[in-house]
Amino acid sequence: MANITAAAVNELRQATGCGLMDCKKALVATEGNFEEAVTYLREKGLASQAKKATRVAAEGMAYATVVDGVGVIVEVNCESDFVGSSPLFTSFVEGVAAVIAKSNPANVEALMACPWIEEGKTVDDAKNEVFLSLRENMQIRRFERVEGCVAVPYVHMKGKVAVLVKLDTEADADAVTTLGKDVAMQICALNPQYLDQANVPEDFIAKEKEIRLVTAKQDPKNAKKPEQVLAKIVEGQIGKMYKEICLLQMPFVKDDKLSVAQYVESVAKELGKAVKVTGFVRFEKGEGIEKRQDDLAAEVSKLVNG
Repeated sequence: MANITAAAVNELRQATGCGLMDCKKALVATEGNFEEAVTYLREKGLASQAKKATRVAAEGMAYATVVDGVGVIVEVNCESDFVGSSPLFTSFVEGVAAVIAKSNPANVEALMACPWIEEGKTVDDAKNEVFLSLRENMQIRRFERVEGCVAVPYVHMKGKVAVLVKLDTEADADAVTTLGKDVAMQICALNPQYLDQANVPEDFIAKEKEIRLVTAKQDPKNAKKPEQVLAKIVEGQIGKMYKEICLLQMPFVKDDKLSVAQYVESVAKELGKAVKVTGFVRFEKGEGIEKRQDDLAAEVSKLVNG
């Protein structure tokens, strides 16, 4: 067996744009022959994958699930909505979630080296195989894993948004599933910034008060009102703000006479068991990714004119 040096692996990576692990495999398979290794990578389709890796991947799906009591939420991106909704891509995302639950990787890089659900493969191997069928840039963007609590998953519109709600309760997990789904749908629709008003940073509140006090003073209707009255007006506005940005203070979407906290309390009372929402994670597909703006007319003209 040829001695494969780090320098040789790096040279092949620079020439093909493929990952270091793939380059090492290619050199091992070809006993260190550089030209044959390039051919090997091209035949595997990995060189074309590397070229496509710079293309924007803002579609795909956000997915949440519970595997053997472990909650997982993950976002996997691709280039088109068509591929993102395909059975092969969906199956890959579900497999990734299962690996995260089982292997508990520290980050995406560590995840790629984890054993896949089929023996003899890594997550990276599985991703490469899916690429050979779908031929789009694919990226596992982010994930979170939770255990030691009751986790309730919710996936909206086939992966446009995924939510994972964390509950601390003495009740059976099945008994709080409806509550968890209700809370998850609230999070999905209204995207709260914080769990509870106690979690809102003090500097954020101070800045909001400062801005709102200046605005109140500039309002002609408040021209003759004393400072302490204006301060009370601002305090009232901050109270309303909590109902807009904090999950537990929000009006419950199914019954706006209750806050989310009051709804949780009512369910706990019915069950005769303590129930507490301790956190949540919300992933929206492509959130924060600048999507490519295609000019369809220009693309068609380019094709027609060769």
